Amino acid sequence: MIWKKYGQIFVPQEYGIEYAKSPQALVFEDFVRVYFSACKKDGNKLISYVCSADFSKDFSEVQKISRQIIADGNLGCFDEHGIFPFSPIRYEDKIWAYTSGWSRRVSVSVETGIGLAVSEDNGESFRRMGEGPVLTSSLKEPFLVIDGFVRKYDDQFYMWYIFGQDWKRFEADRDPERIYKIGYAVSGNGIEWERNGTPIIEDVIPDESQALPCVIFYQNQYHMFFCYRYSNDFRENGERSYRIGYAYSENLQSWTRCDEKLNFTISKDGWDSQMQCYPNVFEMDNEIYMLYNGNAFGKYGFGLAKLEGI
Repeated sequence: MIWKKYGQIFVPQEYGIEYAKSPQALVFEDFVRVYFSACKKDGNKLISYVCSADFSKDFSEVQKISRQIIADGNLGCFDEHGIFPFSPIRYEDKIWAYTSGWSRRVSVSVETGIGLAVSEDNGESFRRMGEGPVLTSSLKEPFLVIDGFVRKYDDQFYMWYIFGQDWKRFEADRDPERIYKIGYAVSGNGIEWERNGTPIIEDVIPDESQALPCVIFYQNQYHMFFCYRYSNDFRENGERSYRIGYAYSENLQSWTRCDEKLNFTISKDGWDSQMQCYPNVFEMDNEIYMLYNGNAFGKYGFGLAKLEGI
């Protein structure tokens, strides 16, 4: 693949916002709306909440900022401490969004689940369908079900998401770290899901964690983009931090990983020189674009690239 990088296109601090994690595009006739997760203080901790930025279709101008488009989660609910990421899809005359809810734990840092919210005002605001998740832990997926990305093909909903395989203490005096893989579920109505609890993307590094899959259909093939990292010493060590991975499929079920075909590498210096993560690949006006975060998990905003050839 040949990608043209446009660089960093959104710096959240310029708008009084902390972080802009997991940019997710929704294309309108005259503009592109990008949903992302920001952070705010809750005592010594952070809560993730959802904002949006409307861009001109050439991404040269931010036309509008909406600072919180869905309310915080309620006390004791799966999303009490935030939503990250937030993945929209048009369905019938509404916009649905699959939310990734976070809640704090004691022995480990978090538990998660995938919820569903609906917008009836063209994506300006969303309300939860209910207080609980549509996909959560199960017998084969015991924790950390999150990062739901949904598309509809041939009258069936498909979800790609991640689920936890292990909480592992790599060093005796450090908190345990999570290890998670990409999974797959199907649904007839987008609410009730069937899954088998099996990872669908092979590992390429030891103790690999995979995150935030997205899928597009392009040139008669399905293409998945995601990010992956080592599961320890990844926060400060750029050699072990997130990189963007790639796989392709003919049938949406079996996937062939081929990161080298992606040809998308970190920069020599600057905002994405240590880490590239949380890709969102989408089609607009017959062109393919990628939004993604760089260093520090979205602290410095997000950038844009355009596919110029395969």
